[in-house]
Amino acid sequence: MTDQSGTTANADRNGRKTRRFGIDPSTRELVFGSVRIPLPRSRLARLGVGIALIFGGLLGFLPVLGFWMLPLGFIVLSHDMPTVRRWRRRFAVWWTRKRRPAN
Repeated sequence: MTDQSGTTANADRNGRKTRRFGIDPSTRELVFGSVRIPLPRSRLARLGVGIALIFGGLLGFLPVLGFWMLPLGFIVLSHDMPTVRRWRRRFAVWWTRKRRPAN
C-alpha cells in the first residue's frame, strides 16, 4: 500500500517539520537525528541534568567522561534558560555562516 497522506520524511503527522537536533518542545525530548531521549518534566531536574552534563564535559579528559557532554549540557540548559538559549542560537548562526560556501 502507498501512503496517501502527502507527508514527507521531514514532516510529522500534523504537517510540522520535525527537528533533526535540539529539544522538541511539544514532546520534551532531546532529538539527535533519529534518536529521541526523553527529558525530565521537572524544571529543577532538567537544570540538574544540564549542569551535570556540563561538569562531566569539563572533566572530559577522564576515560569515562567525554567532551561530547558539553554541547549536550548546553542544549538541555537552553530549554529553560534564556541566556543559554541565546548563546546556542548565536553559535548556530555563526556555524551556518561559517559552513556556507563563499560565492
